[in-house]
Amino acid sequence: MKRYFVNRLLLLLPTLFGALTLVFFLINLVPGDPVEVMLGETANAADKEELRRQLGLDQPLLTRYTGFLVDLSRGDLGYSLYENTEVSKLIAARLPATFQLTICAMVAAIVIAFPLATLAALKPGTWIDRLALFFSLLGLSIPNFWLGPMLMILVSIQLGWLPVSGRGGFAHLILPSLTLGMAMAAILTRILRTSLLRIVNFDFIKTARAKGLGEPVVWLKHMLRNALIPVISIMGLQFGSLLAGSIITETIFSWPGIGRLTVQAIQTRDYPLVQGCVLVVAIGYLVVNFITDLAYSAIDPRISYEQ
Repeated sequence: MKRYFVNRLLLLLPTLFGALTLVFFLINLVPGDPVEVMLGETANAADKEELRRQLGLDQPLLTRYTGFLVDLSRGDLGYSLYENTEVSKLIAARLPATFQLTICAMVAAIVIAFPLATLAALKPGTWIDRLALFFSLLGLSIPNFWLGPMLMILVSIQLGWLPVSGRGGFAHLILPSLTLGMAMAAILTRILRTSLLRIVNFDFIKTARAKGLGEPVVWLKHMLRNALIPVISIMGLQFGSLLAGSIITETIFSWPGIGRLTVQAIQTRDYPLVQGCVLVVAIGYLVVNFITDLAYSAIDPRISYEQ
């Protein structure tokens, strides 16, 4: 277990390095000049050159890349070109909002998917099963950049039940969480239903029933636990996707998180801020998948990390 833990940690480093290198060169090759964004196109050439020199943008790309890696090795993410503030402080201020939204979206997906998939597996071929399959198809087909505005128009503007946007109390979380978690709920519903139906006729299930155990115990203790292995894999991958997918949802609902900060940084060509945001998202994605691997042995004792 210890060797597996160390090996996985070592594999995180080249993955992060590759992601950051790719983002660094892509953001610097995207058309647009942060100096013109800050000063405007009407500014004179001397002022632009002076600001470009102060920001270090007059240096060759490889020189800036080397400096970026050196600063990153010291834990320094640099200063925002547009805000003139440490990138780490800007990200730290937005990070709680993103984690709050991501966790709520995950909870919403689980609350929707688990009961629906279990009922569908209990009643295969019935209208409940067909409803679950239709929901999974619909949830995967509807993009969140369409679902979010539709929910906003119907629930917030026309019915006036929930706030339109912003971050506040629990009511502000409902629409963004549903928008972000709907696709995940659809995936979990289909995967869990299939997994439950796959093991329903296994010998250990028949043995549990033969011992006189009630159906709730059989389903919750024996079937559901053994059906969770593929579900946990999907949940781990999708949780990382939620962090990345929150960019669109946070923009739609004006949610002050990392996603919206990333969009603003891209619009202003704020290179250090974009790189810092991508670093946080990449670390979150990798850490969640690492924890998912470790969770397998807790769910299924047969899984061993011995090498």
